[in-house]
Amino acid sequence: MKTVRRLFYADILTAVMFVGLAFLSLFYFIDFVDELGDVGTNGYTFPMAALYTLLLLPAHLYEVTPIAVLIGTIYALSRLAQSSEYTILRTGGLGPGRALSLLATLGLAFGVLTYVVGDYLAPFSESQATRLKASVKGGLRLGRSGAWLKDHAITPEGERSYSINVGSAGSRGLLHDIRIFEFDADGRLLRRIGAADAQVEPNSAWRLSDVSITHWIGGPDAAASGVAGGAGAATAKVTGEAAEAPEEKLATYNWHSTLSAAVVAAAVLPVGNMSTVELFRYIGHLASNEQAAASYQIQFWKRALYPFACLVMVGLALPFAYLHARAGGVSLKVFGGVMLGISFVLLNNVAGHLGLLRNWTPWIVAATPSALYLLLSMAAFSWLVRYR
Repeated sequence: MKTVRRLFYADILTAVMFVGLAFLSLFYFIDFVDELGDVGTNGYTFPMAALYTLLLLPAHLYEVTPIAVLIGTIYALSRLAQSSEYTILRTGGLGPGRALSLLATLGLAFGVLTYVVGDYLAPFSESQATRLKASVKGGLRLGRSGAWLKDHAITPEGERSYSINVGSAGSRGLLHDIRIFEFDADGRLLRRIGAADAQVEPNSAWRLSDVSITHWIGGPDAAASGVAGGAGAATAKVTGEAAEAPEEKLATYNWHSTLSAAVVAAAVLPVGNMSTVELFRYIGHLASNEQAAASYQIQFWKRALYPFACLVMVGLALPFAYLHARAGGVSLKVFGGVMLGISFVLLNNVAGHLGLLRNWTPWIVAATPSALYLLLSMAAFSWLVRYR
């Protein structure tokens, strides 16, 4: 049994590594060519473009590992079947259950590798790539409306809620174009804090620079129109005794918040920079502030279940070992594996978008593609073992 295990694992690991290296080389070439358009602007050089492209490779490895496992396993098993080695192993006592357990163990090992790359290596490298690009471009733009965060606190004056807008993110955690809107328990705008830059301290205090503070004062007739269009400046409609205080200018100002640097980073950086644990924490923050978290919940469950896709892929590959060589050469079977892998990725992405549009249960959305392909592989495996 040890000899069979060594034969299986050596052939499959070699094939998977070869396929993975081919995919990574292709992605590196495409990304590097895409970065060449920015070389020469703002001091962006060829070595910086090469380094940026290199930092993107762990994320690509995380994405293609299940497909590489599928194609590599199909190639290795098809080659064994074509040379009749797998037939000899079957006559020597390698039953379907034992073959399935061998591949399941290997699939779990690939799943652990996928988890480590996706939760540790890829987020770190992508955050470094984002900071590198931000240092060249002078900041990471966050779209027209920027990134919005919510916070609430209990102060001696009563309950307060805050809407925070971040225009862009710079290197070393520096934030630019900050606007903070403070509301009371009745939703009336009390204060607007604008700052050119902000740095989130370890104690969650925001150190603001080049600050302008506007206070709105008045009785119960004072009403705030809030943040216009979700992105515009906040204005206050004041009537009766309400009045707008003069604007206060400060060089620096410390604003105390419950938003930690990790939560702020999760809001301003791409979702790909977040690990499964960070996604879980950020979803809890969104839920506590009554913000929509459906997209992050789907992303969380996809990340949590994605490593098990490697187990599904080896299950899909096993039926190819029971196909006779006359049913098609190795190249034809590898082509079938490529099509299966592409269809899996396509279904996985479409399911995520459909789940978000239809408001389906996030974990069901994330688990459905893998469950369907696992059922397909087991059905094909059972049929081939029984009739072939």
